[in-house]
Amino acid sequence: MDLRKLKTLIDLVSESNISELEIAEADGKVRIVKTAAPAAVSAPAVAAPVAALAGEAVERTGADSAPPVETGHVVKSPMVGTFYRSASPGTDPFIEIGSVVKVGQPVCIIEAMKIMNEIETDVAGTIREILCENGQAVEFGQPLFIVE
Repeated sequence: MDLRKLKTLIDLVSESNISELEIAEADGKVRIVKTAAPAAVSAPAVAAPVAALAGEAVERTGADSAPPVETGHVVKSPMVGTFYRSASPGTDPFIEIGSVVKVGQPVCIIEAMKIMNEIETDVAGTIREILCENGQAVEFGQPLFIVE
């Protein structure tokens, strides 16, 4: 179902007196249920998934504010696999926090289907943060490092 159509249906349910809407189409089925918010604390929790689904930003204030925006370039995983900081167990890691890297320099290995893939940085700079643990499973697009 088209995201705009889904957003329209969500708005329709939230602005009307109906509490539930179910629509079945050839490509799937959607069920939207409106529940009454018992307290103000649950309102942001309910609003966030709806706004995220619709592609809108949610403003938060006070103690529930969004984390600060990261500065620097994020090196992301180009594939799903297992993250390794060094070429083999017992050897030194490719990089440490504070290491200066060049474009194309290997920074880690991601093992996918028993193939060891060297991941290279696409920017030059200094490694500010390492975001994964050695041996951790990583997803496509998951941040691995922050380079300043």
